[in-house]
Amino acid sequence: MALACGRIARAQCFGMPARRARRVARRRRRQSRGAGRGGVAGRLGRPAAPAPPRCLPLRPDRPTGRGGQQMSDLKFAYWVPNVSGGLVISKLPQRTSHSPAYNIDLAKAAEEHGFEYALTQVRYLASYGADAQHESTSFSQLLLAHTERLKVIAAVHPGFWQPAVLAKLAATAQEWSGNRFALNVVSGWFKKEFTNLGEPWLDHEERYRRSEEFIEVLKGAWTTDDLTFRGDFYRTRDLTFRPQPPVPPEVFQGGNSTSARRMGGRLSDWYFMNGGTVDAIAEQVREVESYGREFGRRPRFGLNGFAVVRDTEEEARQVVQDIIDHADADKVRDFGEAVKAAGRATADGKGMWAGSDFSDLVQYNDGFKTGLVGTAEQVAQRIVDYKRVGVDLLLLGFLHVREEVERFGTQVIPLVRELEASDRAVRDATPA
Repeated sequence: MALACGRIARAQCFGMPARRARRVARRRRRQSRGAGRGGVAGRLGRPAAPAPPRCLPLRPDRPTGRGGQQMSDLKFAYWVPNVSGGLVISKLPQRTSHSPAYNIDLAKAAEEHGFEYALTQVRYLASYGADAQHESTSFSQLLLAHTERLKVIAAVHPGFWQPAVLAKLAATAQEWSGNRFALNVVSGWFKKEFTNLGEPWLDHEERYRRSEEFIEVLKGAWTTDDLTFRGDFYRTRDLTFRPQPPVPPEVFQGGNSTSARRMGGRLSDWYFMNGGTVDAIAEQVREVESYGREFGRRPRFGLNGFAVVRDTEEEARQVVQDIIDHADADKVRDFGEAVKAAGRATADGKGMWAGSDFSDLVQYNDGFKTGLVGTAEQVAQRIVDYKRVGVDLLLLGFLHVREEVERFGTQVIPLVRELEASDRAVRDATPA
């Protein structure tokens, strides 16, 4: 059955400067008045078709127990160090490498120690100390080829991919890997990267509108025959892929602005959050859930954190202080200026890193704010506190990634499972 989905075409503005795209959009809206919502066909004088539905496959709410808390175990993921410089902008020595060999060994260790996901970073140019970079989709497939259970999430920028082409790549990776390939759609904050690669830099709201269309085309191509999509940035016509993945790849996204939160509620399977306090994360989860309810769905939630687990709390806190004391100040400041400029471009001033100071920015996804610093027992309890407010997955960074992934899996994850079991027992014993 043929299905057209997406926005009725107002301006085919992929590749246009944002100002010109808005002019085209206004002109096409004027042209289409009185023609109903027949899209291009209506404007060309052919009979106007009914408004096409969006491709919005709904996912059921996760299983819950009494009180609405999730019953499933928290999932753990780690940041793949496929860029140089590790996971902090610091000159403190790190026993971490961005080499393929190191990362293959790390991925094998991670899946043996309780990690279900890995997130491969996307970077094309030097930034925040990442002076060398490996491309995310190919690196993700390298890790999939050397593991058996680990799911690998490749971060991608809509501005650098045509979504139908990426959908084909992802469908192929999904089949040969046994349904372990996923995508993280990153709307982008690094203006220099776009301009140096010759791509237009859209304003904040336009970037998120482009990302929404990008995800709609991805999901449509995986699930729909004869897909016709008419959007402002992307279009397809009678597109049918074979094979279509029996299990579509999971789609993750990040962002903190209202536009990002609405997109997460409406479209994405997973919504990634920068680090924050338990109260701040609880508020964000509630807001995104409210947007999801408008569409009869609930995304799952991932939280970024930087974990430092040591024998004593004092020792762990000293490690964090050493990282900050040895920060590469120039690179931290450059990173801060870039991300805060992107954040100020939001309509509501709620962009990512809006409230981050120098110390926060040393870990470039606000991982210190999550407070996973201390003994194994302290960190496990803190993690369960986040689960209780709606977090489904914890995305972790480490100083010495390979050895600390193993330590975390050996010392912390078993304690988290014990606390989860205790929570379930209390919940089950409580009268409804």
